Amino acid sequence: IPTWASLGFQNAASPLMEQLIFFHDHSLTILILMISIVAFNMITTIFNLNIDQHMLESQELELFWTIVPSFILIFIGLPSIRLLYLMDEVYKPSITIKTIGHQWYWSYEYSDFCNVEFDAYMIPSTDLSNKMFRLLDVDNRTVIPINSQVRSLITAADVLHSWAVPNLGVSADAVPGRLNQVNFYSNRPGLSFGQC
Repeated sequence: IPTWASLGFQNAASPLMEQLIFFHDHSLTILILMISIVAFNMITTIFNLNIDQHMLESQELELFWTIVPSFILIFIGLPSIRLLYLMDEVYKPSITIKTIGHQWYWSYEYSDFCNVEFDAYMIPSTDLSNKMFRLLDVDNRTVIPINSQVRSLITAADVLHSWAVPNLGVSADAVPGRLNQVNFYSNRPGLSFGQC
């Protein structure tokens, strides 16, 4: 659930989101390490008067400057490629939900078992109770099964939209005339808020 003024991610409700958070931490660790090393070298070079600051040529240093960034890119790139394939992998879905974006609301269709269609409008600020979230709560909530693979087919009826559920690690563009597919798996019961 989103928390007021939080700077981190929402609590993960799917294995994919857990992997995305781990990849974020992995990349950030490498980035902080690189920034620290570069800052240390710059500070010692600037303030140490015994270092020759007019180095003309060094083959070993140029080789080092070429190989080390290559390894850094590999350490970031391989987990990224793995996650991209995991996010696009289509498993056998237990249920398919068709999601249609409209200018001020979303339409949902469950067509696997029985034809259920409904619209989800955002609740106006004047109608909110104390326990509701402004700009997040809707009048009809979409219900998904837990511990089941869910496929969502996403499109738009009028203009471009973006359908996202942050704590599931799911985001897709809704484009008129085009059908995008997103798969997700929820392993935690609870209330998840989508965003456009």
